[in-house]
Amino acid sequence: MTMLNPKAEAVLRTNYQKSVAAYWNNNPNDDRVNTVLGEVDGLYHHHYGIGEPDLSVLEGPENTRQERIVEELHRLETAQADLLLDHLGDVRPGDRLMDGGSGRGGTSFMANQRFGCQVDGVTISEYQVGFANDQAQHRGVADKVRFHFRNMLDTGFDSGVMRGIWTNETTMYVDLFELFREFSRLLEPGGRYVCITGCSNDVTGGRSSSVSWIDAHYGCMIHPRSEYFRAMAENDLVPIDVVDLTAATIPYWELRTKSELATGVEKPFLTSYREGSFQYLLIAADKVGR
Repeated sequence: MTMLNPKAEAVLRTNYQKSVAAYWNNNPNDDRVNTVLGEVDGLYHHHYGIGEPDLSVLEGPENTRQERIVEELHRLETAQADLLLDHLGDVRPGDRLMDGGSGRGGTSFMANQRFGCQVDGVTISEYQVGFANDQAQHRGVADKVRFHFRNMLDTGFDSGVMRGIWTNETTMYVDLFELFREFSRLLEPGGRYVCITGCSNDVTGGRSSSVSWIDAHYGCMIHPRSEYFRAMAENDLVPIDVVDLTAATIPYWELRTKSELATGVEKPFLTSYREGSFQYLLIAADKVGR
């Protein structure tokens, strides 16, 4: 077994976290759907998309059809990030934001470009930290956008320094009560947390086979919808906006089935969304109290 360096031992607190980090560190090119889409314009995302696709990409010359599909999928995933940033509220150039589970940094760069503020990305993958910081240097924003090898459950940042924090499809890897306790500590009074996530619909009862399949495939722990709101309430985070994005993400998945980058996860996602056992939510919440 490979020994972790002392810093990694401090960041990766459980065997589960070590296994998640090891996947991204040792298999950085396995997620082709992320890297190929990112090559369209240099914004590398680690999330899915929303909106109505331009289905004309399926028409025209067959030898360029896959390239057109990739560009359209990337447009939809960037639209998802734009929607998230729309919900951060009034952010000024002097403010500081944090991207929890920042991946290769796509949304962090979009936030800096939009608001002109400092952005700190946090991820448990040393590979992703290196990739994203290289991107920051290449973009000439390394003085404003920085990525850190840290655990978002225990970032080590000072209390009350963040105007806004977001997570984008990363909360299913952590305990929500621990996560929101840390985010509440980091946010200034009145600061904003925005989350986009897939969650199981506990109104329908137990987990469906499709949701369980997604859990097993990604090695994650998909939380029921109600748990997000219980964990927020316990940690002084008051939701001000909840948007059900389920219908808006289904077209993305339908288009992905036409792509050579399809991985086989498309069917369980579409099945669970259509049957109502899985939901794609945006939640914006404000930090109340001190």
